[in-house]
Amino acid sequence: MLDILITPISFIFTLGLLVTVHEYGHYQVAKWCGVKVLKFSIGFGKPLWRKKFGLDQTEFVFAAIPLGGYVKMLDEREPNQAAAAALTEQELARAFNRQSAQKRIAIVLAGPVANLLLAIALYFLLFMLGVVGMKPLLGKLDAHTPAAMAHMSMGETIQKVDGKTVVNWQDARWLLLNAVLKKNSHAEIQTIDAQQKIHQHQLDLSQVNQDDYQHDILDQLGLAAYQSKAPPLIGEVIKKGRAEAAGLKINDLVLSINHQPVTIWENFVEEIRRQPNVSVEVTVLRAREIVALNITPEATDEGGKTVGRIGVGLKLSQADLDKIFVTTHYSAWESLLKATKKTWDTSIFSLKMLGSMLAGQSSWKAMSGPVTIASYAGQSAHMGLKSFFGFLALISISIGVLNLLPVPVLDGGHFMYYVIEIFTGKPVSDSIMVIGQKVGFTLLALMMFLALYNDINRLITG
Repeated sequence: MLDILITPISFIFTLGLLVTVHEYGHYQVAKWCGVKVLKFSIGFGKPLWRKKFGLDQTEFVFAAIPLGGYVKMLDEREPNQAAAAALTEQELARAFNRQSAQKRIAIVLAGPVANLLLAIALYFLLFMLGVVGMKPLLGKLDAHTPAAMAHMSMGETIQKVDGKTVVNWQDARWLLLNAVLKKNSHAEIQTIDAQQKIHQHQLDLSQVNQDDYQHDILDQLGLAAYQSKAPPLIGEVIKKGRAEAAGLKINDLVLSINHQPVTIWENFVEEIRRQPNVSVEVTVLRAREIVALNITPEATDEGGKTVGRIGVGLKLSQADLDKIFVTTHYSAWESLLKATKKTWDTSIFSLKMLGSMLAGQSSWKAMSGPVTIASYAGQSAHMGLKSFFGFLALISISIGVLNLLPVPVLDGGHFMYYVIEIFTGKPVSDSIMVIGQKVGFTLLALMMFLALYNDINRLITG
């Protein structure tokens, strides 16, 4: 029962936290600027809880629909002019519309900035706790892939991509993604082999499908991670996966597939991948008993190729874990610098991706909506606190960047209006703002439609 509830609970917590942080940014800076805040609402629709606090008797509200929130400030432009007319001149001086353009800019930018600061705080915590990742150790490389054509070999460890240091596969993936987005024709890869000899490779990036960022760039380039030569001992069975449904259990030792002996984990994985949607007989040793199971690997699209997966993980000894994984710890100062840089880099990457979509150079399929976010929230929560924190940081950056776009009705749109006011010496006219609102709502509606369409398409196609 708890597993079923983890996804919706994680989704509601994610939205609730990120919306609260965003709106609190607006609220706090408005208070610092002397603006009277009338209401602070988390969610829309019917209030579930409400209470007034403080000298200004600001009303704090939790509403039924947790898909956003808002901060309502005193403003003479509000439709209820009768209430505004009854206010004293001292109170009207605290209205949002009577503040300088600089103060209004600070207030509207405070929400997105709060989201970016939350991402920095989360990444800071993750770097302090230690970042666990797979060593960029190359496994078996398929022929005719860019990696094979670059003469990269099994057993080499990636040290640098375009001169930048690589610690784990996440680093390599990120640097290669950026190289592709910059339209680089190739990437300079430095590796080191088991004999500590340095190698330089030119990795061709032209074969990467730039219209679909859903597939792992490492798979498209043929960069396969090292697979342990450990025996095929089951260490993890994914909930609701094909393996669990067939009865496979932790500590089962795989003996054969379709009566063909299996001695190492890599062979087991290769055979499963080779037979998507084909029933296979897997024989395992379980507590001194031989058990035969029929499992049908789920068909999964991976880099344009259909492969089979059953949802299991290998049980490794500490020596094997040390060979495959690396944990990197950082000091408080290093963690802060890296957290800030990661937030900045991710923000710039998000803007580049959006620009690439608008220019027609990348597919809009990369855009995700609430269904995908809810799915990822549940998956990351299942994987542990560190994964969930990383997910929260990424979504917080996305919300911050989205709200900074110069689109009317978003914070970035209001910022644009106030900058124009500073340069022209007068506010943007009401007629222009009305037109801007219509354009802004149309653009947002279009983005929401595309995001929901992609969500539904992913559900249908799996």
